[in-house]
Amino acid sequence: MTTIKKTRARRPRKTGRRHPLASVALIAIGLLFTGGAYAAFSTSTAVATTDASSQQTIAEGQKLFAANCATCHGLSAQGSAEGPSLIGVGAASVDFQVGTGRMPMQMQGPQAQKKPVQFTSEQIAALAAYVASLAPGPAIPAAELLDAAAGDAANGAELFRINCAMCHNVAGAGGALTEGKFAPAIENVSAQHIYEAMITGPQNMPVFNDMNITPEDKRDIITYLKYVEDNPSPGGLALGSLGPVAEGLFIWIFGLGAIVALTVWITAKSN
Repeated sequence: MTTIKKTRARRPRKTGRRHPLASVALIAIGLLFTGGAYAAFSTSTAVATTDASSQQTIAEGQKLFAANCATCHGLSAQGSAEGPSLIGVGAASVDFQVGTGRMPMQMQGPQAQKKPVQFTSEQIAALAAYVASLAPGPAIPAAELLDAAAGDAANGAELFRINCAMCHNVAGAGGALTEGKFAPAIENVSAQHIYEAMITGPQNMPVFNDMNITPEDKRDIITYLKYVEDNPSPGGLALGSLGPVAEGLFIWIFGLGAIVALTVWITAKSN
């Protein structure tokens, strides 16, 4: 009997303690649920903030406009001696000008210079929504009109040569204009900004509405420009894609210059 009692007394008792990893697992589960809830809330908030038809978005855009744009364009976007009226320019114009950093202007000059963007995408959307609420104007293009993979590069190349190459160069390398103005290079420009430039006509660029160039043709032009970006010159050094004049000048200066220098060197050696 004594042996049995001793054996029973040595049996381990249940202490009620949890496994050492249980606390870690509980914390991980809590963080997972908290993070998921926060992400869902943030996403819904962002969607509501950038909704162009939302009065909250328009009101936020009006505040941003008063703080950053009204000095030149007037408190009601009616324009002033320092800047044009924005009534009727539409959301596309605001998205292009502010989304490329051209606005707000860094300094007065022949035309607005492209520079780092000053606002977040949500703020740009709010500014565009406010200006669009003032009067009808060109809207930000739909995603299907910006899909370069769905366009025809050959048709886009022909349209670009007819309508755009005289200023932007056939390869989109840009070019000089009069009075210190210039047509910018179109390399590494987003499809949305290219489309918006065509429908709003920034700086010296004419407006190409849907009667001039259809939305599908605009998409073809974008397809061509993206094709040029992705396929460098097969002939080697493109020399900025500035055309035969620049290439001929290069040959005259460096090619003939090298021949003349070699001739002088040979003559000097013989003497």
